Amino acid sequence: MIDVMKMFKARMYMKRNEPFLYSWHAYVGYELDLFKAFDRPMTKFDVSDALQLDEDLLKQWVSIGVSIGHLKEMGRERYKTWNAWKLPKPKGNNSSGVLLKEMMELHIPTLLSYPDMMRNQERLHYDEEKHAPTVAETSRLLEVLALPKITRRLKETHANTVVDIGCGEGGYIKKLAERFPNTHFTGIEISPSVTKIAKVLTKDNKNILIENADLWQYKPDEPLDMVMMNNVIHYIDLEKRQELFNELASWIKEEGMMSIITPIAGDSDSPPFANVFNSFFSSFDNLYRLPEREELAKWGEQAGLELLNIQTVIKEGGWYVVHYKKKS
Repeated sequence: MIDVMKMFKARMYMKRNEPFLYSWHAYVGYELDLFKAFDRPMTKFDVSDALQLDEDLLKQWVSIGVSIGHLKEMGRERYKTWNAWKLPKPKGNNSSGVLLKEMMELHIPTLLSYPDMMRNQERLHYDEEKHAPTVAETSRLLEVLALPKITRRLKETHANTVVDIGCGEGGYIKKLAERFPNTHFTGIEISPSVTKIAKVLTKDNKNILIENADLWQYKPDEPLDMVMMNNVIHYIDLEKRQELFNELASWIKEEGMMSIITPIAGDSDSPPFANVFNSFFSSFDNLYRLPEREELAKWGEQAGLELLNIQTVIKEGGWYVVHYKKKS
């Protein structure tokens, strides 16, 4: 009976982990541009030769792809990408593949480190420069999803001056700057490598200025119509978050706006990923837990900001856009 139960449990965990194979296969295909390579019927040899990849490992990847429906055998040892609507677009193009990349290269390895961290009572250290490009691209994808909400807010307020804190690669303010040519946007980014990318990507936008700066040292030249801060709060120590809101509120004109994109701490009714994010951020000695809804309201209130609303960006990941208005 005991052996039967052991086998049942083993099979149960294998079955529960089957969905991981779909994510892993899609991640490898995205990272190596394999779905693009098999866009038309191709042999495994031709693809491995063209991309200079290990042929035996590619054969295994193709076999798994056929078994889960990401690829289809087309005859004469040729294979083609199948069910492309389920798969991430190639790199660039605001591909969902970057979320897979961040999950596979950062989130999952971190969560797998939990036993060692708990035994050693020692947290990991988040390497900003190593992961900054991927995280910046992820932020850019999230910002694209939030863009309609921010666009409506800018239209309502007729903002002339906007600062984007943690602007990443600048894709967000580039889109906004093109829609609002009479508004001046300043993006501040702490990572030198990401700042360089942002400057290149926005060099043709005359109403954008990109600065490599720490938000604690930055001061705007004049009061602003709007401040945006996306995916930054989890970098801020819990003890300094009220100070952060106070500082940002001091930059804004009366009746001006503040918009924040952030994951929010989940509760028992939240999707699993919303709760897992707190486990991820808690794994690092230089990252901090996610804010709660009540905290976002309290920090704003004490800084003289009225919380207008909290709108969903990606429910499954617990991402939201939070709008404030500075009280007169």
